[in-house]
Amino acid sequence: MSSINVIGGGRLKGETKIQGSKNAALPIIAATVLNKGITILRNCPRILDVFHMINVLKELGCLATWEGNTLIMDTSNVTSTKVSESSVQKMRSSILFLGALLGRYHEVSIAYPGGCSIGNRPIDYHLDSIKKMNVNQEFLGEDKGIIHCNTDKIIGTDIFLKFPSVGATQNVILTAVLAKGVTRIFNAAREPEVMELCNFLMEAGARICGKGTSYIEIEGVGNLHDVEYTLSPDRIVAGTYMAAVAAAGGDVVLLDTPVGQIESVIKVLEKIGCKIKTSDEYIKICCNRKPLPYDMLKTQPYPGFPTDMQSQLMTVLSLSDGKSTIIEEIFESRYQNAYELKKMGAKITIEKAQKKAVISGVKHLEGAKVIAHDLRAGAALVIAGIAAQGATIVKEATSIERGYEDICRDLNNLGASVRYCSDNIQ
Repeated sequence: MSSINVIGGGRLKGETKIQGSKNAALPIIAATVLNKGITILRNCPRILDVFHMINVLKELGCLATWEGNTLIMDTSNVTSTKVSESSVQKMRSSILFLGALLGRYHEVSIAYPGGCSIGNRPIDYHLDSIKKMNVNQEFLGEDKGIIHCNTDKIIGTDIFLKFPSVGATQNVILTAVLAKGVTRIFNAAREPEVMELCNFLMEAGARICGKGTSYIEIEGVGNLHDVEYTLSPDRIVAGTYMAAVAAAGGDVVLLDTPVGQIESVIKVLEKIGCKIKTSDEYIKICCNRKPLPYDMLKTQPYPGFPTDMQSQLMTVLSLSDGKSTIIEEIFESRYQNAYELKKMGAKITIEKAQKKAVISGVKHLEGAKVIAHDLRAGAALVIAGIAAQGATIVKEATSIERGYEDICRDLNNLGASVRYCSDNIQ
């Protein structure tokens, strides 16, 4: 397991390119199982979560090869409909093979995913919805931790989601694409990654209406066909690097940014004092002062402020000129990073009952040894290190590699001093 060593104190300047979207790549890789043939996925990020999904494909008997950032998958011959328990434990997104395998083979066995470091994420919405599509479910094993689903025919129906869950929306779509009849999802997730899954499937021959809205309609088709598809840039990576500029100061250009997908982040950063210019090809962000406080920042489903940017903004606001409040509405354990930031001198009070973090800005942060509890928390600590005085070591930084192709390379392009090192550093 690696660490990241950061020498802070400098402003950021320069330009860097934003990688392909992690959260779009994962469901699309699962969706390739629906096609008996070849899928070419361009601009695919070479990150740990993608590697885990590829390993699941190979477990199922599929082939996958890389040509630069192009991933070529051959799902012609699927030899198993079982996803191993270890695969689901490594990465929750492997639960998306539930809908994909069920859609193509009408049968799947997959382990029930456990909790994770940012909180419990049960799949009740997934299972309750799929069950309504004429799917039998049973729970096997000593702890009933293996989900076995089968059906003689998937039948389209109306699905009403109690919460606009991204994973549940995607699993229902994957199940419905090859079903008999029409499936209508009410209160569907509107995240760009759901729309991108729909775009991919439509390119492959699926019939889907309402992408990007809370109402999605899928008319089942007989089969999908081979397709080449290019992933959009990663909105959270772009937001992370913008937050780094807000925390450390500087003048930066981010190339290949999905401007329309990060409007909520741009609005927050502008309100705390950043100057931002956008075009179809880039974002230019400039920050020449300490951040202003933000009275009340709530994480919400898209198009609201994303939970995946909450940790990064906490770092920024810890350096603000005043008091800020964050309300985490999505994941109950997203505040673990607060305790790491406090090692660096941040003043943060967590009120768990109200899901609230109260942040009193400090003049500066001090370098320290901290631990990356999860993907976004780790990136936020790297930002803290860049803005801090002295050296910071972010331990257990392998979690960052789940979603950032090379955070050290990208931030060094902007003038930071960031490098990977051994976790054996004491």
